[in-house]
Amino acid sequence: MNKDTYVLDKETFARYPQQPHGGKLVNRVLTGTERDEAMERAKQLPTIMVDLEAVITLEMIATGVLSPNEGFMVEEDYVSVLTDGRLSNGVVWPVPLSFAPIGERNSETIKTLSVGDEVALVDTTREPVAILKLDDIFEYDREFRAMHLFGTNDREHPGVDAIYRRMGDTALGGPIQLLRRVHWGPFESLRMEPKDTWKLFYEDKKFNSVGGFITGANPLHRGHEYIHRNALEELDGLFVQPLVEMAKREYTRHEFRMLSYRSVLETYYPQERTLLAPLRVTYIFAGPREAVLHALIMKNYGCTHALIGRDHAGVGDYYEQYACHNIFDVYTAEELGIDIRLFHEVYYCTRCDSLATEQTCPHDRQYHLRISGTGIREMLRYGLLPPKEIVRPESARIAMQGVQPKGLDENNQSILPLGQTVNSIFPYYLTHSRLGGPKRRTPLEPQQLTIEDLETAIMDARSNADQVYKGIFDEYSYVTDTLRTTQPDWVAAAREAIYKQQEMVVENLEEKVNQAPDEASDEFMYQDKSEAERELEVARKIFEDIPSPLRSEDLKYRTWNPLPYNRYRASDEE
Repeated sequence: MNKDTYVLDKETFARYPQQPHGGKLVNRVLTGTERDEAMERAKQLPTIMVDLEAVITLEMIATGVLSPNEGFMVEEDYVSVLTDGRLSNGVVWPVPLSFAPIGERNSETIKTLSVGDEVALVDTTREPVAILKLDDIFEYDREFRAMHLFGTNDREHPGVDAIYRRMGDTALGGPIQLLRRVHWGPFESLRMEPKDTWKLFYEDKKFNSVGGFITGANPLHRGHEYIHRNALEELDGLFVQPLVEMAKREYTRHEFRMLSYRSVLETYYPQERTLLAPLRVTYIFAGPREAVLHALIMKNYGCTHALIGRDHAGVGDYYEQYACHNIFDVYTAEELGIDIRLFHEVYYCTRCDSLATEQTCPHDRQYHLRISGTGIREMLRYGLLPPKEIVRPESARIAMQGVQPKGLDENNQSILPLGQTVNSIFPYYLTHSRLGGPKRRTPLEPQQLTIEDLETAIMDARSNADQVYKGIFDEYSYVTDTLRTTQPDWVAAAREAIYKQQEMVVENLEEKVNQAPDEASDEFMYQDKSEAERELEVARKIFEDIPSPLRSEDLKYRTWNPLPYNRYRASDEE
């Protein structure tokens, strides 16, 4: 069967445990003679220039990533998606696919177009990328889109800003035909389209279940790993898709993020069950709506399960902490058609000595190292490897090479204020002197913190993050091990020495009490009996507080059964 149509066959899909969204996997990629003829036709059509984000969206539509959409939305679907989160036919779709070109030349071209026309979409090389057949032309209201999609028209929100920067006054809707794929550069050899993954999952690997995980601007950290390992305990496969291309410049550059993922996956993950491929997609910053979009993208790649973290595709404080979880309550499991697995915020608890969430860990934040993607990026920008408990060095070392700008400004700052960087990973630092340590007499304010505080916090974590639970274990093992050869002899020896020394102190003070007068002739130079007795009382209490030195002979009482082992082995010998 032809590779390009292999997984588009309905009979083939019927054998799989998943179905594409809307019941069909769209294929709008022209090939062979059909493509050659369309390319010639495109050169005779009116042209509209499109930017890289539009080119990426065109490829996503054409290859089925955004099924069942076959092009840019007409006004009826566009409005329905914004107001109801569904296409006009009722199929779930959370984010509108709209096309409203900007630029004087594009505006002049649009004025000449009518419904039913075809127009060639060209990139900066002036070469056709796709043909758009116009089913609708309608007025584009930027504020309407911003308020319904993001819940705000604040230009500080990067998604809102993108609308006002990139979108014009008139939208064009209709199906597209893709004439030319754009080369993915360093990711070309890794790229996978839906037609590839369905076959890979269900024909080659014989999976019955696959968990999809889409991740953004951060290198792979231990929070990601916690989610992945939970999924791999239950599912046959894991499909990891880091977003590439359209990232803010100060993020970790996408080539290095992919390499950091590869280095960790190749070292710590089961190779036959873990698949990695870049997802070339535009950042929308739509928070909860984008979480739904990503779930549907995973579905169109063939995943049976979507793994969603706490702040999936969120930005700043525009959305509540678990908005990306709550939005899935709006839709039924049947209409989503993919099993949604929601994960709470993951952190490292030094008292639990493991990764955990608020669902599994009872301990106070004085023991926590938070896993903040923003904080991790800033530590890398400062030139520091984050604690191994939250980012593996295999990931951080490579990711650091892709962080720009690097180092410090003249005020020893990076992009994020130092106080925010420290607080994002070391939340205890403002209120406690160290991990698991005592409270500060006066809590610190974030704006007080300096580069020295960041250095102190990271050194504390490096020295003590794996020592908190070790210290607790050492205490438990010392008082528990009856096989004393597993315990250091110097501990018992030190305790015995302390015991004897304090015994000597008590004996000396007992003699002092016996000789002390009832009343001292000079209270500044001599002690009377009552004061000497109080001194002795304290010494005796200290004696009681000394932990016991435990040796094998001291623990014989713990074996209460008198029968020798040979009796338990069914022997009649005495």
